Amino acid sequence: MSANPPQTDVLSEPASHEMSMTSVRLIITVLALCGTLVSLQQTLVLPLLPEFPRILNTTTENASWLVTVTLLTSAVGTPIVSRLADMYGKKLMMIFCLVCVILGALMALVSSTLPWVIAGRGLAGIGTCLVPVGISIMRDQLPAEKVGQGVALMSATLGIGGAIGIPLAGVISEQWDWHALFLVSGAFAVVMLILVVMIVPESQVRTKGRFDYIGAVLLSAVLTSFLLAISKAGAWGWDDARTITLILVAGAILAAWVPWELHSGQPLVDIRTATRRTVLLTNSASVLIGFAMFSNFLTSAQQVQMPIATGYGFNLSVIETGLVMLPAGLAMVAMSPVAAGLISRFGARSVLMAGPLIMAVGFILRTFLTGSVAEVMIAAGITSIGTAMSFAAMPALIIRSVPITETASANGLNTLLRALGTATASAVVAAVFSSLTVTVGQAVVPSFTAYQVVFYAGAAAAIGGAGIAAFIRRPVAAAAGQVSDKPGDRHQMKAEGTHSEWIITGRIVDDNEQPMKQAVVTVLHPDGRHLDWSRTDASGRYAVALPQAGTYLMIASADGWGPMSGLVELGDGDFDVIKMNRRLRLMGWVTDDGAPFGDVLVSLIQHSGDYAATTTADTDGYYDIGLPPPGRYVLTVVHAASGRTKSRAVHVGSMSATVDIDLTTGVPAQLRKMARS
Repeated sequence: MSANPPQTDVLSEPASHEMSMTSVRLIITVLALCGTLVSLQQTLVLPLLPEFPRILNTTTENASWLVTVTLLTSAVGTPIVSRLADMYGKKLMMIFCLVCVILGALMALVSSTLPWVIAGRGLAGIGTCLVPVGISIMRDQLPAEKVGQGVALMSATLGIGGAIGIPLAGVISEQWDWHALFLVSGAFAVVMLILVVMIVPESQVRTKGRFDYIGAVLLSAVLTSFLLAISKAGAWGWDDARTITLILVAGAILAAWVPWELHSGQPLVDIRTATRRTVLLTNSASVLIGFAMFSNFLTSAQQVQMPIATGYGFNLSVIETGLVMLPAGLAMVAMSPVAAGLISRFGARSVLMAGPLIMAVGFILRTFLTGSVAEVMIAAGITSIGTAMSFAAMPALIIRSVPITETASANGLNTLLRALGTATASAVVAAVFSSLTVTVGQAVVPSFTAYQVVFYAGAAAAIGGAGIAAFIRRPVAAAAGQVSDKPGDRHQMKAEGTHSEWIITGRIVDDNEQPMKQAVVTVLHPDGRHLDWSRTDASGRYAVALPQAGTYLMIASADGWGPMSGLVELGDGDFDVIKMNRRLRLMGWVTDDGAPFGDVLVSLIQHSGDYAATTTADTDGYYDIGLPPPGRYVLTVVHAASGRTKSRAVHVGSMSATVDIDLTTGVPAQLRKMARS
């Protein structure tokens, strides 16, 4: 690369324009309201769930599908829609999601039969994908210094939407027919569709290629099986054959999906990126934080509605419950600019550690503060504040750790894992509440011990999330030329108050002109500041985002090849490829008692027994094998005519290595004579 700097192909020229603060605020507001729509349409039916068996003339188990189907479609749809957003346009996929919500609301609005209402709720579940796609649009469109604020606000609106949904459903159900629930959510979605079309710009940041249909089908099967087992375990029983079978099926399909994604040139979920330390730990923490968040929400709503005779309840109505929970939702929104400021000052890693710890404090306080509604809501509000901080930090960490062209799919995976945490919380709370009960009059209700168990479980999950976050590498300050976890430090490619971004593509091939899959391209400023990176697909193509045309430091690397680097001019429209021309080798000489021994088979296998490579030494005993991935191997020489063999343990690193092997070294003299005879 240094001798012949590669030129690249410009996918799209920058949409460079001054963005006024009014436009910035409008985009943030519209996208944040989309987050409110997501949480609103999820919680709107919860207060009426006990009434739906009578309304729809069905059983309680069948009526529970009104919630289960939304969980399934949102989980299955999130990684698929997020990947499509990276490929074909984020605004386009937001419009698609809003249309699904509108159609789902319309189906439920005009029907009074269970199958059609379930189908409508399933379509509405696609709306969950608005959150990761909206966060990615913020990264692409907003000035760098506003990204953190926007992401924090969008995450916080999930809380206020849930808080509003409960009292709103109570008012609607008392004043109008139950169909009005879907009229409200559908009308809200129509308004948001108009606003998105009019205000939100389409992002030019995208990656091209083919959609991973097989990966999507396999992942959908995994999620459907697992979430169905989790959500129905309370009704079926954890030891029921259906529950066990579904979990085993999910595990079996997952075992097939992971290697498929690893070998796919254009995977639905980039496993290699997902297992990078920061991404993996952030996603792992998100499962526990999602569990803690939903545990707080469920117990808050139920505790204040319990009979006064329980000793911990306050016998509030659905509307009263929503009203007392509203301050906690508002606290999340109020906390969003504070969380953004904390992330800007201390970094997302520190905030992700502090947020769950605050959640844990709230849970512990909930075990003691039970004397009044105000005490319960104060403790729950503290947990909500910690939730707002955590939800603001997670996307910030994801954004700075993945290629810019994959932000939607990466945030989609994070959203999915949070959803797995909430689904698990729902199942755990149901199991605990059904096993630890007391009788109050004619009713059997959860005991306060059950609530305490959930509180301690939530605190443990939150502390676990903070502990995982502590292992995220502490970033070096951006001023030192390294990556920071503060929004805007990594992506200082947007001029102050403007949007200007070039999407550059190119190809990497080997010395035989064959495309190189899973090679990595990294682009830095000449002063060393990190800009973006990309992994090549099956055709060897990569895509990176740059602030403008100019001179950049480009580094290309791949397993088994010497890295290449060079200062190159990017953005001039010329196209060429990066040709990797320094193949790393494992080489050496085969000898017999010190003398060259040629025309023998040389085999290399992994220490685990898997095949790596085979070659034949030349007449001088010299062999040459392309360097395999780092690890432990066994090098074996075989002389078929005499039946003689010799093996040697080899540790392969990231540099070419010379390993000689002698057929008679270490063999007693008497055995040498026997072998020669």
